[in-house]
Amino acid sequence: MVKPETKIRTVLEPFAEFNPSDSPVPGTTIRSLALSTFSDSETLIYAGTDSGNLLLLSLNPNLPQKSSENDNLKSKTVSFIRYVYVSDCVIDSVHVIVNFGKVVLVSDGFLYFVDSLLLQPVKKLSSLRGISVVGRRFRSGESEGSNLVGGDSGASSSEVPSTSQRFLQRLGGGIRSNGVKIKVPELDRDDNCVFAVVVGKKLMLIGLALGGGVGRSDWNNDSTGGSVVILKEIQCVDGVKSMVWLDDSIIVGTSSGYYLYSCVNGQSALIFSLPDPSSSPPLKLFLKEYKVLLLVDNVGITVNAQGQPVGGSLVFHQAPESVGEITNFVLVIKKGKMELYHKKSGNCIQMIPFAGEGAGPFAMADEENASGKLVAVGTPSKVICYRKVSPEEQIKYLLRKKNFQEAVSLVEEFQNEGEVTNEMLSFVHAQVGFLLLFDLHFEEAVNHFLLSETMQPSEVFPFIMRDPNRWSLLVPRNRYWGLHPPPAPLENVIDDGLMAIQRAIFLKKAGVESALDDEFLLNPPSRADLLDSAINNIIRYLQASREKCLTPSVREGVDTLLMYLNRALNRVDEMERLASSENNCIVDELETLLNESGHLRTLAFLYASKEMSSKALSIWRTLARNYSSGYWKDSAGNNDDSTKVISGKEIAAIEASNILEESSDQDLILQHLGWVADINQVLAVQILTSEKRTEQLSPDEVIAAIDPKKVEILQRYLQWLIEDQDSDDTQFHTSYALLLAKSAMETYEAESSSQNAEAGTEGEKNNDDFKPHSIFQSPVRDRLQIFLQSSDLYDPEEVLDLIEGSELWLEKAILYRKLGQETLVLQILALKLEDSDAAEQYCAEIGRPDAYMQLLEMYLDPKDGKEPMFKAAVRLLHNHGESLDPLQVLERLSPDMPIQLAADTILRMLRARLHHHHQGQIVHNLSHAIDIDASLARLEERSRHVQINDESLCDSCHARLGTKLFAMYPDDTIVCYKCFRRQGESTSVTGRNFKQDVMFKPGWLVTR
Repeated sequence: MVKPETKIRTVLEPFAEFNPSDSPVPGTTIRSLALSTFSDSETLIYAGTDSGNLLLLSLNPNLPQKSSENDNLKSKTVSFIRYVYVSDCVIDSVHVIVNFGKVVLVSDGFLYFVDSLLLQPVKKLSSLRGISVVGRRFRSGESEGSNLVGGDSGASSSEVPSTSQRFLQRLGGGIRSNGVKIKVPELDRDDNCVFAVVVGKKLMLIGLALGGGVGRSDWNNDSTGGSVVILKEIQCVDGVKSMVWLDDSIIVGTSSGYYLYSCVNGQSALIFSLPDPSSSPPLKLFLKEYKVLLLVDNVGITVNAQGQPVGGSLVFHQAPESVGEITNFVLVIKKGKMELYHKKSGNCIQMIPFAGEGAGPFAMADEENASGKLVAVGTPSKVICYRKVSPEEQIKYLLRKKNFQEAVSLVEEFQNEGEVTNEMLSFVHAQVGFLLLFDLHFEEAVNHFLLSETMQPSEVFPFIMRDPNRWSLLVPRNRYWGLHPPPAPLENVIDDGLMAIQRAIFLKKAGVESALDDEFLLNPPSRADLLDSAINNIIRYLQASREKCLTPSVREGVDTLLMYLNRALNRVDEMERLASSENNCIVDELETLLNESGHLRTLAFLYASKEMSSKALSIWRTLARNYSSGYWKDSAGNNDDSTKVISGKEIAAIEASNILEESSDQDLILQHLGWVADINQVLAVQILTSEKRTEQLSPDEVIAAIDPKKVEILQRYLQWLIEDQDSDDTQFHTSYALLLAKSAMETYEAESSSQNAEAGTEGEKNNDDFKPHSIFQSPVRDRLQIFLQSSDLYDPEEVLDLIEGSELWLEKAILYRKLGQETLVLQILALKLEDSDAAEQYCAEIGRPDAYMQLLEMYLDPKDGKEPMFKAAVRLLHNHGESLDPLQVLERLSPDMPIQLAADTILRMLRARLHHHHQGQIVHNLSHAIDIDASLARLEERSRHVQINDESLCDSCHARLGTKLFAMYPDDTIVCYKCFRRQGESTSVTGRNFKQDVMFKPGWLVTR
């Protein structure tokens, strides 16, 4: 059989004892015990002896717990009050009826009862003889079980007789006991006065009439009356040794097995039989769960009121002699020692030996309530009282032994059982964390800190920064249970821990064991490793704490100290990440520190996060200047130092631009624009054109501040003003056009000077104005041409004056077109650029036939000694000859032009002209016919006759027309002249507007 696992911890502690030799009744042995709570500060102990005396003892359960293991229990002895003589035989059992201030005793087969303070004589109930076992009834709930002693208290007994009353009425209205006839209504209607007794083979349910109900406040009542009423008799097995009555079920134990009887119908059933007839069948009612423990040898089986097994079984080391209960634990006594088992896990938690007490017999009594904290054990020589150690003391005991994991498991167990709150679990996690921290187990300590919901991050501040500091008052002055030293800086904690390790190593060599970790003793860690581990784990805790809901001052401390710790480990990336994100760092605490340690980038990020833009930009400017001088060079010594220097400058410029893009401080922006532009012109443009700022910059001041040498920045800024900001300022448009024109001229001249004989037309086309670091993606001439065509707000004459002597002919054509000089535009397109398509397109835009004729004249007579462009002229005649007058064309043709080039074209022109003439005549005649038909239809409509009589009404006002003037609309509606004036001639009464919704009648349509 599997033996129970033993986990030793102190759950019960002896805190008081009583030696019968100190009483007036010496030489007695305790055989039975019972506990009763008299008040909050007093508990009564009833001890039955083998000499037939009942001792009354008093104990204060609120005595302080012992301060040490050697604390003398005699200083907390049980007080002896008095005793009474009961009989000459052993008192087998004691039952306290608290509600009535009575004590029921079993001795020599008889029932005795006496008042709870033993002030009155003992009363013997001689009507019942040969009683072997007595059991009081317990209910698991108010509605559980039948009522055996009375009916509803709100109705008369004669009106609503109870079951027991009807039963007794059939027996003659009552039973004479002790010579007194008891009436049923005199029975106390309380289950505390109902017992089950075994007499031979009879199981008798009896009710005690204790001379009228005596409340808790009447315990000193001198009433000595009392009788017994037999409520029911049930045949049972022989040899009953133990019994428990729960609800309507009575479970009895014999040497052969356990049986269940119903107090309602008397039916019985075997629960299970015992393998060894000589074994003792003890029973124990668990009042917390209202379940019954049945024992088979050393195995305890828990059953419910119906005798069904519930939960797991309990395996004890040996078959117990006596069983008790205290909260979630089972107490068993065997062979001079008491063992305590957990009900759920079945583990043996504690063993208590009774040194020098012999082999027994032992009696045990616990409080008859689910939350009892006391247990009394009667040994052959004395009564020892045990009290349950509070959960806090049990946890402290394990923590002192450094059983940290077991302590946490114990708290979780207490929490599940409802003995401690969730706050206590968090408290213990924090306590364990501090103990581990002082033991130099920093990772495990922080793990427990993170599991604590009540621990404040400010509690670790003293480990980072020495007192006094800005956050000293935020640290809670809570040393928990005083199990660890007060907080100290991590360096001091580590130094003290290392000294303790060295001391333990020395003691271990001398044969003295210590509580320190064996791993540390065998392989002592270095101070540097411990400090690194401590800082890393505290950083981990503070980072996790940032996600909690903290007060502003604590948040400031968390973030500032995080920066301290990251700096201590030179974790630059973590420092910059914290400084550049949203944080609560105190700049005053970190400014000097970061500056002296050279972490200028972190300081710049921190300034920026606190909107101290001027200081942040000054640092970035300094860094950009120092990068070029080799500051912060790569220690690897690679050959690409120039690349790294440029990269560093770029980073500084990028970070500065991020600040400037959001700033609305114009002076600050213009102050730092220059050095950013020297590094990266794109970033400068982003600063000037940023949409992130709340107030835009003054364009005039920005234009004045831009370095004239940085033409592309000025161009891009003007482009942004015009295209993105929809600026209609003619000065900006003209300036932008002049800048583009000047750049285009410079680019053209540069290309022309670098062009050589090997460069073909393709190379000339592809070799545009792209500079190595241009901020534009398109060539400058393309941008100039697009702007000149799209904008109407610049001054074309001023631009034309600038490019007049250049070769920018297409740009000139655009400008001349803006000025309306069509002839010059056609000359440039047709003669300079020889772009026939563009020239013909421009003629189409002009829209006059003479434009084509003018273009033809230019082709035929280019002037300036240039040869006639006959092919272009023929192409023009071919594409647009229909728009030209053949006679004028023939007049303009040059005598030198080969006739075969133009013959076909001129022939087509003549044929087309004749065809168009004939088409025109046909259209003219058709239109004339339609006009005649329409005039005829209109005449017919106007000639229609309308007959009006005295009954005719206006379709609008419904007045009689008579001889009034009237009007008729095309939809045949008739209105009087007054309504006609109001309606108008285009809209009829029906709402139809004849100008918008034209109406046709079949007679109006032309059918020819």
